[in-house]
Amino acid sequence: MPTASTDLEGPIRAALARVNDPEIRRPITELGMVRDVTIAADGHVRVDVLLTVAGCPLRDKLREDVAREVSTVPGVTGVTVEFGVMSDEQRRSLQATLRGGGGAEPVIPFAQPGSRTRVYAIASGKGGVGKSSITVNLAAALAARGLDVGVIDADIYGHSVPRMLGVTSQPTQVEQMIMPPQAHGVKVISIGMFTQGNAAVIWRGPMLHRALQQFLADVYWGDLDVLLLDLPPGTGDVAISVAHLVPNAEILVVTTPQVAAAEVAERAGSIAVHTHQRLVGVVENMSWLELPGGERMEVFGSGGGQQVASTLSQLVGAQVPLLGQIPLDTRLREAGDKGEPLVISDPQAPAAVALNEVASRLAIRRESLVGKSLGLSPR
Repeated sequence: MPTASTDLEGPIRAALARVNDPEIRRPITELGMVRDVTIAADGHVRVDVLLTVAGCPLRDKLREDVAREVSTVPGVTGVTVEFGVMSDEQRRSLQATLRGGGGAEPVIPFAQPGSRTRVYAIASGKGGVGKSSITVNLAAALAARGLDVGVIDADIYGHSVPRMLGVTSQPTQVEQMIMPPQAHGVKVISIGMFTQGNAAVIWRGPMLHRALQQFLADVYWGDLDVLLLDLPPGTGDVAISVAHLVPNAEILVVTTPQVAAAEVAERAGSIAVHTHQRLVGVVENMSWLELPGGERMEVFGSGGGQQVASTLSQLVGAQVPLLGQIPLDTRLREAGDKGEPLVISDPQAPAAVALNEVASRLAIRRESLVGKSLGLSPR
């Protein structure tokens, strides 16, 4: 005759399958994290869970999620969650599971033909145009729409994305695979997470290329809808590496209305001619300052964004739209300093409204053609 414990084991295992690892976002049962389930005669359940690393920052959340799901099983009178740590062999097995098995060399998933992730490289001709502010607010706005979003802070020398997104935790590592921290629903990786304090990064081209390659291949991003790369200004090593490593990345150019800035931005966008990448559009930042009386003061002039869009359209022979004009707003800067993107902290602010409109135009998941019928017949 079956006992109460055997009657409960199946439903408890099913409940555990509903618990996702907070970082990897896959069921803990699928990841081999459930070491044992013990059911006492009085219905009290003990679940032994294996963490990938001893200092897992999300241990408490995992404990709460396991206890909550198991407690829903009829007949369970209490839940205790105990933690252990995976062995080296178990971590290697998990790494193989996440990469598709076999211990194969890491590949860049976003460069594969079947990838459904839209990759946007946020570029500018010069620094100081607000490229990083645009990146973090677009990322937060896209995540708020329910999309899975990642950001690579590819500005190795001038990294600022973690602060502006309010990232407070550090990456964790499973063997050679890195689990990125999250903030506002956005996964983030930056070289600033691997340096001491505010230390400068003094690297040449090959090291920059290798860092970007690791961010793309060695970080476990999961199934992203959108990946944003915050590039350094100009058309140097990193921009060239992006074209080589992720040739399907689409370039979004950020400029200000100033003519001098627009001319430099045109050069940044023209790299697409040589790399055969798609120019998704132009964003004009600091377009005007809205005065208390409702008037607009064009602090940096006007027309730069449209000039860049028109010039690049002629250059590549395809329409490059002006996706939006973002007004100059001190709240945008203040929100970035606090780590709370304006689109989240004050979505009704004029700059936030404009940024959300740009995000709406980018919130399209690439559909893979792999395995689909194209409706074509040979002749």
